[in-house]
Amino acid sequence: GTAQSTIILAKRFPDHQVIGVDKSEHRLQRPPESVPDNALLLRADVDDFWRLAQAAQWLPARHYLLYPNPWPKPAHLQRRVHGSPLFPTLLQLGGVIELRSNWQLYLQEFAMAMEIAGGHASLETLVLDDMGQAMTAFERKYALSGQTLYRCIARP
Repeated sequence: GTAQSTIILAKRFPDHQVIGVDKSEHRLQRPPESVPDNALLLRADVDDFWRLAQAAQWLPARHYLLYPNPWPKPAHLQRRVHGSPLFPTLLQLGGVIELRSNWQLYLQEFAMAMEIAGGHASLETLVLDDMGQAMTAFERKYALSGQTLYRCIARP
């Protein structure tokens, strides 16, 4: 996205290095404010990034999957993070995984996949105290339109 979530996370976790990954160079070139020193904006496909992180034996403390396209058609299951061949790679990287969306079924599927893989997941309604606390433009848009927002917190 526009790096908004990376900036928020870098400020929330100043003692951690935060890497924001997006495929679009255009979106990464328009951050809403200056990027903190502990943040890096990286243009990459997250599947490739996860493979390289695993090969480098990185052990991230957290992963945030913020409003990914959930591919709603049943035939598109393999395009969803929990139906992807890279799901085991994400789990092997470890750390807390937070997935956010306005599509509850998507998060329920993710939570079930985590349980099947031997991990733990909890699903909850996401309440934003203030529109400034939205992590992404999508989150803000859905909240302002009155849609219910959800998050799944998981541990492999």
